[in-house]
Amino acid sequence: MSALRTASPVPPRPMLATLSADIVEGPEWVFEEKYDGIRALAVRKQGRPVGLWSRMLQDLTAGFPHVAAAVAALPDGDLMLDGELVALDENGVSRFQLLQRRGTAGASPTRYAVFDLLVLEGRSIASRALAERRTELERLVPHASGPLFLSRRLVRDGKAAYREAKRAGWEGIIAKDERSPYEPNARSTAWRKVKVRKESEFVIGGFTPPKGGREHLGALLVGLYRGRTLRFVGKVGTGFTRDTLGALAAKLERVRTDRAPFDPAPRIAGATWVRPKLVAQLAYAEWTADDKLRQPAFLGLRTDKDPSECTWSSRER
Repeated sequence: MSALRTASPVPPRPMLATLSADIVEGPEWVFEEKYDGIRALAVRKQGRPVGLWSRMLQDLTAGFPHVAAAVAALPDGDLMLDGELVALDENGVSRFQLLQRRGTAGASPTRYAVFDLLVLEGRSIASRALAERRTELERLVPHASGPLFLSRRLVRDGKAAYREAKRAGWEGIIAKDERSPYEPNARSTAWRKVKVRKESEFVIGGFTPPKGGREHLGALLVGLYRGRTLRFVGKVGTGFTRDTLGALAAKLERVRTDRAPFDPAPRIAGATWVRPKLVAQLAYAEWTADDKLRQPAFLGLRTDKDPSECTWSSRER
């Protein structure tokens, strides 16, 4: 297990779950709601302002000052929390596209769903079992509504938990081994994610020109890495608002290139190519027989994900 740095204000990268097609069974497994937001570690250290850090260790604090203030108000000295920054719809379901609209008129408030506690009173507790860490977390984080809330625990029956997630329209569930320590900077089989909604991240490699009354662009051209090769998997022409089209076009303009990043390059008339620097989160119906996305829709850009993480081998079927 990687060492957990308690002295540095910058945390290690968080522990990641392994994608699973099957639901695990056994008395050691607990099940939680899988949130559709931005993973974030919160660090509070005496004499320093609270910091919120993405899984790629980008400083997110300025975008969520109310969350940082709520963490600052918690008791018990220096601490480190793990959780997900989310925006909830009217049914209490986290939606990444709602999180993308933060700061605009009528946007849903952003909150922090906390699911782990790594440092308490200045001491690392990452090596302790999840069951012990959760007990300390429940004592620390208030149950009342506000910027912070505890991640939702489900029944200790994986199939029943999955049915509840599907009924409620959640992104999925996370199965966690209660006996396991926290493994920073690692993807662990002690945490298993099972998706309900088909959503994933894809690398943007180009775009088509706009048609009709649309401005800026028509569709995004996206792909996944197979080894070092970016493989084209489809066009995405829905899910945009006028504002997102304008913002996205400005970002794409900065990474334009004359050469297609895909291999082989798709034959698409009028395509503009871009360097594979941007990651889009997409919803989709399924994969077609020729390995293309069916009915993809744009949900937002993932500034917390690296393009190299979008791989063919880990694609969600």
